[in-house]
Amino acid sequence: MSGIRVLAGTRKGAFILTSDGKRKNWKVDGPHFAGWEIYHMKGSPVDQNRIYASQTSAWFGQIIQRSDDGGKSWSTPGGGPATNPEGMPMGESNKFVYDGVPGTHQWYDGTQHPWEFKRVWHLEPSLQDPNHVFAGVEDAALFQSKDGGATWQELSGLRKHDTGPKWQPGAGGMCLHTILLDQKNPGRISVAISAAGAFRSDDGGETWKPINRGLHSQFMPDPTAEVGHCVHRIAMHPSKPETLFMQKHWDVMRSDDAGDSCSTFT
Repeated sequence: MSGIRVLAGTRKGAFILTSDGKRKNWKVDGPHFAGWEIYHMKGSPVDQNRIYASQTSAWFGQIIQRSDDGGKSWSTPGGGPATNPEGMPMGESNKFVYDGVPGTHQWYDGTQHPWEFKRVWHLEPSLQDPNHVFAGVEDAALFQSKDGGATWQELSGLRKHDTGPKWQPGAGGMCLHTILLDQKNPGRISVAISAAGAFRSDDGGETWKPINRGLHSQFMPDPTAEVGHCVHRIAMHPSKPETLFMQKHWDVMRSDDAGDSCSTFT
């Protein structure tokens, strides 16, 4: 009988839970990084021993952690963490720098506000290479690393989409919190942003399109606008990647054409 592993990030550290197929008895390992907020943990589908974790703190900032032995030991891929003159931890893996001029997005009061990096909300390892991993960040943008998390580069076509200045933070910030990779179409990436909506790329992240047709959000001035919807999560059918499920304010949605159209089913 096969085993199961659950990676849990909490406000007080990271935990790794393991059990056999019956899931009756569990072994709990942790907390790792005790006292730190762990926004996300994800294991590589290529190498089960490779785990990435987003460790963040309002005081010490963002740190990417990586394990190459299933969570027994951890390292900061960029080296360190070193400290700055104020004594704060820092390392190469903490450097998420927007490409070019960051520009502005809409703020809570409707004015324009500059893009500012705050933290990593989601880590999504590649389906082909354990050293290739994507990161969804706040303020909303998509980054990738091809060296195991040591250095990061923005896939800026998303943030620089024509609708970018209309994106606005939700109650938890303006975060890219979901990344979906299509196992049958290597160039397809789908993401969700609160509060902008869902977007899809079919060319590996170079260009993007909103996939919010059919969404209705009555709190918006235009309830069926192209962007501005507070999407909380999207998920992909494990064997039918064209089928997506979305949970947002007010509704649970379904799409059978990779997001080109959505309909409510609750």
